[in-house]
Amino acid sequence: MVTNKYDSIYQDIAAQIESGKLKKHTKLPSENELSEAYGTSRETIRKALNLLSQHGYIQKIKAKGSIVLDIGRFDFPVSGLTSFKEVAEKVGQQFHTTVHELYVMKPDSFLQNELKISAKEEVWKVARTREKDGERIILDKSFFVKKYVPGLTKEICEDSIYAYLEGDLNLNISFARKEITVEECTDEDRTYLDLNGYNHIVVVRNNVFLDNASLIEYTESRHRLDKFRFVDFARRSR
Repeated sequence: MVTNKYDSIYQDIAAQIESGKLKKHTKLPSENELSEAYGTSRETIRKALNLLSQHGYIQKIKAKGSIVLDIGRFDFPVSGLTSFKEVAEKVGQQFHTTVHELYVMKPDSFLQNELKISAKEEVWKVARTREKDGERIILDKSFFVKKYVPGLTKEICEDSIYAYLEGDLNLNISFARKEITVEECTDEDRTYLDLNGYNHIVVVRNNVFLDNASLIEYTESRHRLDKFRFVDFARRSR
């Protein structure tokens, strides 16, 4: 199989980034320097750098050059409706889940609005952290309408609530409204997460609906800024 010169260079630089030989946040040599090092033209180097950029290894910054990205970040899908366990399995990563809060409560005005319920309703509150390599990097705060979810246990919350809702309760989870923001860390974030000096956090808010358009869940997932990138697939309509 014939391999293009630029593809060989791409694979070599990608391997150096993956092995840690080329460190994250450092700058690659210039196009001229790479051209000399690999004994090829700048055009070939440019093609290799474009491939590296397309595959998330580097970011090309005007007047600064090519910066090595942190490939240790985990890809989380923006579109689609997938449980955390399903996402973790898809990216081939092992996380440890700790349940910090699990109880039934009356909704405040904020939850009444987010879940479109009255003050007389009851909701489950579930607060969980997700830990990877000894660091707590996600705080999930979920609220489920109790009339749809009559019972929850610590074991269910440590495993997969969605598997329980769909497999045991036969609920048909259909779609969600998502909002992603970057916000200042709260005292709660500092209590439950290992923030590693970061003062901001990525917040993903989900309003989840059943197939009859009933709201069943409001979740706020708070992700450490340096550990995740949120990806989507878009197709241009014609």
